[in-house]
Parts: sequence; structure tokens; C-alpha cells
Amino acid sequence: MATKINLKTINQLAVPATISGIAEPILSITDTAIVGNIPIDGLESLAAAGIVGSFLSMLIWVLGQTRSSISAIMSQYLGAGKLEEVKNLPAQAIFFNILLSIVVLVSTIFIIEEIFTLFEASGKILQYCISYYSIRVWGFPLTLFTFAIFGIFRGLQNTFYPMLIAIIGAILNIVLDFALVYGIEGYIPAMYLEGAAWASLISQAVMAILVFILLIKKTEISLKLVFPLNKELRRLIYMSLNLFVRALALNAALIIAVREATALGDRYIGAHTIAINLWLFAAFFIDGYGAAGNSMGGKLLGAKDYKGLWKLAKKIITYGMMVSIVLMALGFVFYNSIGGIFSNDPIVLSTFYGIFYIVILGLPMNTLAFVFDGLFKGLGEMKYLRNVLLSATFLGFVPALYLGKFLGWGFYAIWVAFVVWMMIRGLALVWKFRRKFRPLVQNL
Repeated sequence: MATKINLKTINQLAVPATISGIAEPILSITDTAIVGNIPIDGLESLAAAGIVGSFLSMLIWVLGQTRSSISAIMSQYLGAGKLEEVKNLPAQAIFFNILLSIVVLVSTIFIIEEIFTLFEASGKILQYCISYYSIRVWGFPLTLFTFAIFGIFRGLQNTFYPMLIAIIGAILNIVLDFALVYGIEGYIPAMYLEGAAWASLISQAVMAILVFILLIKKTEISLKLVFPLNKELRRLIYMSLNLFVRALALNAALIIAVREATALGDRYIGAHTIAINLWLFAAFFIDGYGAAGNSMGGKLLGAKDYKGLWKLAKKIITYGMMVSIVLMALGFVFYNSIGGIFSNDPIVLSTFYGIFYIVILGLPMNTLAFVFDGLFKGLGEMKYLRNVLLSATFLGFVPALYLGKFLGWGFYAIWVAFVVWMMIRGLALVWKFRRKFRPLVQNL
């Protein structure tokens, strides 16, 4: 049966994917907002949460690429009507991915101090980084497991269950944040920053258990490891490796930004933590249409419906741009009040408001990059995505950042570099899509 491409069918995937996607930054935003208002060492705690959050995001994004690879392959086989041929692939992929994550986890435990020293953390901030990370890191394999199963559901054109799990996880995290960070008199002592770490870890464990139950109960996909290895495992590993390199390049930009902000002083890393959390929140909000493109694009490619694929691309970018315009409007309307959610430090807020307009004005270009990024993952174009990120980071972001620093732009240089970075990513993906698929549509 042909895939219908209209607002209803796209939103059936995009809306749940959006809600699911924003749950991840909500976890970080919740920590940032609550930690930033801790009565003792609030600024240092906020800085530590931002540094550790950036490092953990790097690990998750680097090793969590199996999710996109599983989704791409399964959606393509679904579109071709051959899903039965890859039913044992997810278990094999998840097994190797979790094994790798445990190796990384164990290896980082012994060099925590050295890792965060590289981020220019020192003194009290470094101490808080170590204590926060020592707890949160144990949720790392749980998150990778959850993300991989989200990829299975996405490949099966189901974003509802991931949304359900993400909502439960986000709500649980918020409740636990308040209970553990500030404490409940007579019952739970205030744990401050460590309480935020425990809240995240418990939420991640609950999400992993629930998503496993849903997969077993609601699909025919088994997580039992079966041999011989699936014929698509090699392609999945190759796709994942390309995304692995891509994620390294992506996180290189994020880490360099954190390092430069930290080097400028506590007020700047505090402001940067607020800005990057809002940036990621908007990114995941817009990325819902990228997720729809991921699921539907892979299915249409598997069915060789190139005309439908072209139509899908036009529609998801249109809807994504509409969302970004709404987010821009909200950003300017609440410009002078948003920062107060995350910190009560007037110096940090003043610094944040000085660059917040750059975050807002960059949203349309972010939309272009994020939506086509999701579509390209569904199409299995991982090698091109890798090359785009390498170019955008090392030929765009890094030169723009250090040129701005040389010109004396200070904190502004970091966020101008982000705009340059996203511009290269977005325009390169649009060019490639038109070049590859326009001739295929015209030849039909």
C-alpha cells in the first residue's frame, strides 16, 4: 500500500517524535534550572552540571548512532515488504552497542579528574563535576539501550511508544529533582547537585525497563541473540561508524564551545549552559519533522517511491520552518524572563541575555539542518552526513570561533561560530538532496 504524504500522516510521526525528542533536553534543562537555584554554591553547581552534561551528551551521541542505523535499515525493509529478513538484526546490534558502552564507562571512571580538567574545570567546579559524573555515568548504558529500542520503533513507523516512555521519564525526573535536590523535610535530606544526578539515573533506569517491556509485548522483534549474524549487520556497523565519526565532529564543536566559555570565567560557562540547553531544546523540538522524514523517507526509498520522497522533503521542511517561526516569536516575547528560570545570578543572566538573540535568529537555519539530517539518516546517507559535519566543524565552526576570538568578540564569537556551523550543514544537505533525487523524479 502506498504511503500517504500529508499533514496528518506526517504529524502522526512528527508530533510524538517531537514530544519524545524534547524529553531528553528537558532532563538537562530541569537539572540546569533546579541546580542553578541551589542556595549553596549555585553558580559552581550550574557550571559543573553544564560541563558534565556536555561530556555525557558527547558519549551518548557518539555511541548512540546505532539507533539511526537500525531505524534506516528497518524502515527500508518495511517499505520493500521484506521486514522478516531483518528481525534478528536489532538484538545483535544492541548487544554489541551495550558491550561497547560498558567498556567506555569503565575506562572513564579512572580518569574523571583528567577529563574535566581538559574542560578547564578547576577548584570547587572540578570537585562538583567529579561527584555529579560519578553517579550520572551509570545511566549511560541504560540510555543507549533505550535509544536503540526507540530506533526499532521508529523504523516500524511508530513514534508513539517512544513518546510515552519519554514523557514518563521526564515527569519522573522532574519530581525526583525537586525531592532529591531540595529534599523533603523529615523524609529526604537535601542532596543538592548529587540529588540531581540520582534523579537522572533513576529516571533512565525506569525508562529502560518500560521500553523493554513495550518491545516484547507490542512487537514481534526479539532481543534474543541469534546466530548466524544477519546479512545487514555489516552495513549497519558501517553506517554506525560513519555516524560515530560524525558525532565526534559534532561534539568537537560543542566541547570546544564549553571549553572556551569556561576559560572566559564562571559567569560565561553559566550563561553558556543556559543558552546551549535552550538551543538543544529548540533543536529537538524542530527535530520531530526530521524524525518523520527519517521513518517515512526510509520506507519510501525501500519502495522506490522517489516522487513521494520529493514531496515528503518539501512538506517536512515547510512544517519545520513553521515551528521554528513560532519558537522565534516565543523567544522574543519572553526574552527577558526565560533566563530567570535557570539562574538567579544577575551577572550570569546579564551575560546570557547578551547573546540570546543569536540563539533565536539562528533557528531557521537550524531547522534546515535538523530536518534534512533526519531525512538523510532514513535514506542511509551516513557517509555524506559524516563529511558534512567534518567540513562544517573544522572548516566552519573552528575558524569562525578563533577568528572571532582574535577580533576580540569574546563570548559572542562562540555563538556566531554556531550560526556558521549550522549554515554549512543545512545548505550542504539541501544541495545534495536536490542533486541526487531531482533527476530521479524527473525521469518518472
